[in-house]
Amino acid sequence: MKVSYHGHAVVKVEANGKTILFDPFISDNGNTDLDADQVKADVILLTHGHNDHVGDTFEIAKRNDAQVIAPFELATYLGNKGLNAHPMYIGGGHEFDFGQVKFTQAFHGSSYQEEDGTIVYTGMPTGILLTIDGKTIYHAGDTGLFSDMKMIGERNDIDLAFLPIGDNFTMGPSDALVAAEWIQAKQVVPVHYNTFDLIAQDGDAFAQEVKPGKGTALKPGESIEL
Repeated sequence: MKVSYHGHAVVKVEANGKTILFDPFISDNGNTDLDADQVKADVILLTHGHNDHVGDTFEIAKRNDAQVIAPFELATYLGNKGLNAHPMYIGGGHEFDFGQVKFTQAFHGSSYQEEDGTIVYTGMPTGILLTIDGKTIYHAGDTGLFSDMKMIGERNDIDLAFLPIGDNFTMGPSDALVAAEWIQAKQVVPVHYNTFDLIAQDGDAFAQEVKPGKGTALKPGESIEL
């Protein structure tokens, strides 16, 4: 299984002949190596409805006939726009042909802003646990630190975790270090930083502070094999 990072909160998983994208914010992302017009995906997983996470979902999903898996209100909104959307919610898991998806809680907001400025409520924000061939990836989404991360770590054998460190909108590095300790992942990768000046952080410095050997700061386009 190949897992790659592509700036902001964009993560790509390639396994069993399938390509799975988390939060494909590409076109307006100055910190990515991807071209939204060329991206291929079989599945898109969305943690919440903010535009910097939904990103290019519409175009990518339509071009690739990809399935979009998202929290209920967001999935309903996308389904009404013509996408193949599968609704889920916090605490719920489902076995798909590519693996199992389970949604966890996250503490943030969730809404989508239309081109005319209209704000559409898109349900609760979430994190996502993706398990394929016995390997589990945890994408925390946008969140602050919360104590139930301990439970997520205790109840799941997490091989790779993506944690936001940008601060201001999400956890900053110090809180993310606590989260890394609580979730007990074998590897931790920082995300959601350096896309804008407001969330500028030193990913390498964060990775070095994570329990020795567990932190890795990936540059856009770099990957990890699980």
